[in-house]
Amino acid sequence: MKKLESLIKTYYDFPKKGIAFKDILGIIQDTEVFRELIHKMCSSKIIKNSEAIISIEARGFIFGSAISLQASKPMIVARKPGKLPGELIQENYSLEYGENSLAIQKEALKKFSSYAIVDDLLATGGTVDCVANLLHQNGKNICGLITVIELQELYGRSKFNFPVESILFL
Repeated sequence: MKKLESLIKTYYDFPKKGIAFKDILGIIQDTEVFRELIHKMCSSKIIKNSEAIISIEARGFIFGSAISLQASKPMIVARKPGKLPGELIQENYSLEYGENSLAIQKEALKKFSSYAIVDDLLATGGTVDCVANLLHQNGKNICGLITVIELQELYGRSKFNFPVESILFL
C-alpha cells in the first residue's frame, strides 16, 4: 500500500478553477496495488457486516464491482439522471463545483436491508449524503462508507452518523 499514493495524480483547476481533481485511474493500471487495495477494502467490517454494496457513479463502480466480486456481495448502483431504466428513487445534491442528482432502481433495493456504500473519494460528502438519504428514506440500514481516498481538510465524514473508513488520507 506504500505505492498507492504515488499512483494518484492531481489535476489543478479541473473540472473548474479552484478544484484539485484527484485522478485514481493509475491505481487500476497497477494490478498488484489494485489487488492489494481490494483485498484490504474487503476485509473491512463495513463490507463484512453488509448484505449488499451500493457504489456511486462513476469511479465508485470500479472499486464497488471488484469488492462485490471478491466479497461475494451483490452490488447496487447509484447513477446520474437518465442512466437507469425502471422505477427510480432520486435526490438532488450539491458538490464542490455544482449540483447534480443520483438515482437508484427501486426494485434493486427490495432484496436487502443493510448496505456498505463504496466510492473512490470522499471530499465534502455531497454524493454519499445523497445516497444515504435515499437509503434512509426507503428504510435501509447503512453499515458505513468505505473509500480509497479521503480529503480530510473538507471534513466530509462529519456529515455522517455511520462509520467511515478511508484507505488513504490526503
